[in-house]
Amino acid sequence: MRQIDHFIVGGAGGGATGGGRRSDVFDPNTGKVQASVTLGTQADLDRAVAAAQAAQPGWAATNPQRRARVMFRFKELVEANMDALAHTLSSEHGKVIADAKGDIQRGLEVIEFCCGIPHVLKGEYTQGAGPGIDVYSLRQPLGIGAGITPFNFPAMIPMWMFGVAIACGNAFILKPSERDPSVPVRLAELMIEAGLPEGVLQVVHGDKEMVDAILDHPAISAVSFVGSSDIAHYVYRRGVDAGKRVQAMGGAKNHGIVMPDADLDQVVADLSGAAFGSAGERCMALPVVVPVGEKTADALRAKLIPAIEALRVGVSTDAEAHYGPVVNAAHKQRVENWIQTGVDEGAELVVDGRGFTLQGHEDGFFVGPTLFDRVTPGMQAYREEIFGPVLQIVRAASFDEAVRLPSEHQYGNGVAIFTRNGHAAREFAARVNVGMVGINVPIPVPVAYHTFGGWKRSAFGDTNQHGMEGVRFWTKVKTVTQRWPDGSGDLPRGSEDGGPSRIQDAFVIPTMG
Repeated sequence: MRQIDHFIVGGAGGGATGGGRRSDVFDPNTGKVQASVTLGTQADLDRAVAAAQAAQPGWAATNPQRRARVMFRFKELVEANMDALAHTLSSEHGKVIADAKGDIQRGLEVIEFCCGIPHVLKGEYTQGAGPGIDVYSLRQPLGIGAGITPFNFPAMIPMWMFGVAIACGNAFILKPSERDPSVPVRLAELMIEAGLPEGVLQVVHGDKEMVDAILDHPAISAVSFVGSSDIAHYVYRRGVDAGKRVQAMGGAKNHGIVMPDADLDQVVADLSGAAFGSAGERCMALPVVVPVGEKTADALRAKLIPAIEALRVGVSTDAEAHYGPVVNAAHKQRVENWIQTGVDEGAELVVDGRGFTLQGHEDGFFVGPTLFDRVTPGMQAYREEIFGPVLQIVRAASFDEAVRLPSEHQYGNGVAIFTRNGHAAREFAARVNVGMVGINVPIPVPVAYHTFGGWKRSAFGDTNQHGMEGVRFWTKVKTVTQRWPDGSGDLPRGSEDGGPSRIQDAFVIPTMG
């Protein structure tokens, strides 16, 4: 059986001291164990931190242009290995190959942003802030950062984190999900191949023991996390209490508002991908649709049912499949339990995805597409994140009610409105209490040079992921106020024979040999 170990000081394994603790890695298509991964300890983290401490000063002293060149080469290597990475990702996560490539590509877009790091690290300068006084600022790396990433995007989210952190001159220790750990290790290998010095990027595996070790380690200055809200809050509080800078992204319950003038055919097409793509295992999925008015709701439901019934659920390598299995048996059971909760609470189960099986893959972790209607805000199945292929219809009587539903929900990650009315869209975007808004865009994930992050229980901390917010998170500002008094009277002059002055000598550019 394949063994997946830490990637410390540029190599896999490295004498892992996890005391023999390992965790199974499943193939979600078959339900069978395909590999095992080391669950590390404090000692493993200490080795990674020691290597990072040795490597980081030299990397920070490397000029930003050379750091950017490593990012360029890394991007090229990932693109060259795209097919292999996507198949590995699909085999451990279960998302179809097209979604796996999208996962990788969205991460590469952040790497592309990092290729411009020489520009974004430029500071500010004021000449003559006082008599003979100039003031300037510069951004410097924090030292060692760490990332704790979820199973649902094993390529994109690690690249969100380590790309910006490393480009800014930090060393980085990644703790990926133990459910699908192979791609993060391969990305670290490709970083070394791209020219990154050993020790600057390392991967440690583990469970809560490793998470706590990261949060408590005094040499780690900052931690970035993506996962469920309860754990995000735990990570934030423990990390902050340990004196770290922390950004912790949590759960979501994104809403799609459908106005009476919306193009329902386009809405249904968008919902099919946004609600059910990647088996709904996305924090930016759209699991709640809010039609405004009974007429809109009835018409939308009538179009949704045949579209949902036409969705093809298949193995992750099936090019015709719309989505594949969920990540493991426990998560499959969790999703089906939430479906039952919705039934028990009185929601109308229109399409039931429980008990779905695929011929030849009866032990795979598949959940069929599910549709609820007449879900109400008081239901627990509405308040909590299901994280599966389940779409809920919550009917709103008015525009104001449609704005209020996502605004009052405990999560505030993303929201979308579908309308042809520019005034309604503008008003909605201004009023809704949610961090990311889509206007006729079902999954409003900003491009990499903007920032990603939600509000309320969807995010803890003051800065978002990637873009300039990411640069600010992974750097600290130093401000210098300087004055150069004239200690010798007049400025140096040229020699009596008309030769160059000392100042001129100082600025002679040597010839390039």
